[in-house]
Amino acid sequence: MKTRVINFIKRFAAVALFAPAVAMAAGAALHLDKAPVSSEPAALQHGAKLFVNYCMNCHSASFVRYNQLQNIGLSEAEIRDNLMFTGERVGDLMKIAMRPAESKGWFGVAPPDLTLVARQRASADGSGADWLYTYLRQFYRDPSRPTGWNNAIFANVAMPHVFWQLQGEQVAKITQNADGTTTTALELVKPGKLSVQEYDKAVADLVSFLVWMGEPVAEKRKSIGALVLIFLAGMFVLSYALKKNYWKDIH
Repeated sequence: MKTRVINFIKRFAAVALFAPAVAMAAGAALHLDKAPVSSEPAALQHGAKLFVNYCMNCHSASFVRYNQLQNIGLSEAEIRDNLMFTGERVGDLMKIAMRPAESKGWFGVAPPDLTLVARQRASADGSGADWLYTYLRQFYRDPSRPTGWNNAIFANVAMPHVFWQLQGEQVAKITQNADGTTTTALELVKPGKLSVQEYDKAVADLVSFLVWMGEPVAEKRKSIGALVLIFLAGMFVLSYALKKNYWKDIH
């Protein structure tokens, strides 16, 4: 009996260990475009503007405070005048008034908080930034969907294409391959306010801001890490010299 229990535990542990890898291998691989993420203040400020004007109607960033935007080069007055529209204080969290229960009733699912979305969407197919950059450029018209939109890498997504006026309207061209698979290509049939290059740049700036929100102190962390490595290298040299001095008369 004891042997059976031990064998069962071993099998269960093996399944628990390898199940995530098997599940990832079973999923269809996504082709993700490389996101041109920037840490330049101008790009992050433009991304913040797009986020507040287009995304914060439904999505919160409830782990970030408005005054943290000073870290991307905005003054407190600029934040208050250009990015705050409902009387919040500059030290408040970037939350929205819409309640999750209400939004779930309207959209079928509550829109997620986007503070950490660039980290949550990372996978074996690419970084979270790559996923977001591809996703926001892959919406197409689909009359069968409640919102009238679908997405090439997130099938039957509940989110409408909030940037359609900027990008324009795309349609999906599905081709049947000889091996039985299908290939979906998107074609821009109605241009938007921005050219393709301008829209891609706007999406890149928004994604850069989402990446920044996921870890606002990333640049500081990297600079501190470099200093720590330099300090440790110096300590190694001094420690080795001290060791040589202590042991020079011992043979």
